[in-house]
Amino acid sequence: MHTPSAPPPGGTWTLGDLTVTRVGYGAMQLAGPGVMGPPADRDGALAVLREAVALGITHIDTAGAYGPRVTNQLIREALHPYPASLHIVTKVGGVRDAQGGWPPARRPEELRASVRENLDDLGLDALDVVNLRLGDAQGPRPGSLAEAFETLAELRRQGLIRHLGVSNATAGQVAEARSIAPVVCVQNMYNLAHRQDDDLIDELAAQGIAYVPFFPLGGFTPLQSTALSAVATRLGATPMAVALAWLLRRSPNILLIPGTSSVAHLRENTAGAGLALSGADMAELDVIGR
Repeated sequence: MHTPSAPPPGGTWTLGDLTVTRVGYGAMQLAGPGVMGPPADRDGALAVLREAVALGITHIDTAGAYGPRVTNQLIREALHPYPASLHIVTKVGGVRDAQGGWPPARRPEELRASVRENLDDLGLDALDVVNLRLGDAQGPRPGSLAEAFETLAELRRQGLIRHLGVSNATAGQVAEARSIAPVVCVQNMYNLAHRQDDDLIDELAAQGIAYVPFFPLGGFTPLQSTALSAVATRLGATPMAVALAWLLRRSPNILLIPGTSSVAHLRENTAGAGLALSGADMAELDVIGR
């Protein structure tokens, strides 16, 4: 494994006692089509993971449901034994069915089994951060997370999990989780065009809690906007680079986990996040999601 060339842009953030680069890597796209089955290019997937570490990235986001189990096993094959600086964040609370759906799995026994599976597949004695996935594929859904989050808090007390977070959560669920155990991160859908969590991001920043937007580039329907294209053209950058740089500027507690199965795109995303945006650029981009 080669040593990092230079740290990625954006500096670092602390998740509890774990320091991570604000530019991370999301491993979801390493699985096969529909996030099911093995990748078409296994060597290519392993190369992306090794390149992420070589670029200085210390935050990799994954889940046992990706594949299922495929991305976790790829991470272990590519990077184990892990560098001391590398922190892997995983999710529980959902599984995959034979049709490729994402049914919830938040009963205590399901969560305990999922944590054990993550430990086995990643080759770890304790998981750095575990996010409880809530809601459904359409987004957050109201309702108590107490039983599920208390189960994860107990696993944390047992030493199987170091830190806890929530994903796809309402602001009320974030508050409920924090009343049960410390929360180090919230992972929700957010990007230039989808800004429903603006108030929550600012509130979390004041509390020192990370906000990790999934689909930072729009997900399965990439961001498209004339304002975004105009700023990108003016700066001689790609729209995706501008969208990532905007997120880093938006708030210091935002951590990026853009995903890709290509080494070239990984390098582009990492470098693009370091794009310098002026106040005028930010103002022009802010119009998109208003």
